Amino acid sequence: MAAAPTSWTRAALPLCLLGILDGEPKSYGYALLGRLADAGLDGVRAATLYPALARLEEEGAVAVEWGAGEGGPGRKYYRITAEGRARLRRDRAAWEDFSRTVAALTGPRDATVASGAQEGQGDA
Repeated sequence: MAAAPTSWTRAALPLCLLGILDGEPKSYGYALLGRLADAGLDGVRAATLYPALARLEEEGAVAVEWGAGEGGPGRKYYRITAEGRARLRRDRAAWEDFSRTVAALTGPRDATVASGAQEGQGDA
């Protein structure tokens, strides 16, 4: 997968986090970063992840609880709430509509139009 621009990843991050948390009882930041990277969003950094999780918590979409760490200090765990599941359903539907619109607007073009645009002969 080609790397998406950072602004796209940042915009889609809350939806992706809710999607991950919907499939797990709870998770913590480092594990979430791993899941995002495994899915192809390996450019997400902790400095982007934790503010997104904090906003989701402020909005009531995720709940936070502290738990014992594995051989170390306590760990902050995140779990999706009922409001988070409702938001996930709404945002998933909106994302699908948005994706279809973008695909329709940027879909394949006639080969002669595309080659003319590449040679500076297009309407752009």
